[in-house]
Amino acid sequence: MFQKMTLVIILLALVSCKDSGANEKEKIKAANWLLGNWESKSVEGNLTETWKKVNDSTFQAQSYFIKEKDTLHFETITLQQKGEELTYTAAVKGQNNDKPVDFKMTTSTEKQMVFENAKHDYPQKISYTQVTTDNIVAKISGIQQGKPSSEQFSMKKIK
Repeated sequence: MFQKMTLVIILLALVSCKDSGANEKEKIKAANWLLGNWESKSVEGNLTETWKKVNDSTFQAQSYFIKEKDTLHFETITLQQKGEELTYTAAVKGQNNDKPVDFKMTTSTEKQMVFENAKHDYPQKISYTQVTTDNIVAKISGIQQGKPSSEQFSMKKIK
């Protein structure tokens, strides 16, 4: 009888550990709509963002802003879940000594993610909103040179 009880307890412990591990990655799973190739074309130039799934807890992206043949902006982005925390890490070439900057997720809904870092010079807030399955809006905002500032990028999925 004792052996059967011990076996049941061990099985319950294993199942509960397995379930908590699966639930642990729910936040990044909810961001699956971000995966793919996105583009925004304007008179100022073309923005391209490419998101790929690295594993169950990490997405990576590259973002380019090109005007004519010049790359005006290039950054690498990592979206990573550690425990219950989802972090957006951006490394922009030529900024912050090329070191990455972390933004912690502060708000999340089925179709929006908001990340913030109050200590960063600009932006302090980054958000992604899914408008439709083929359209997202990325927005950066905060205080820049002592004044509120924001930029919004409407992007369409490239097939």
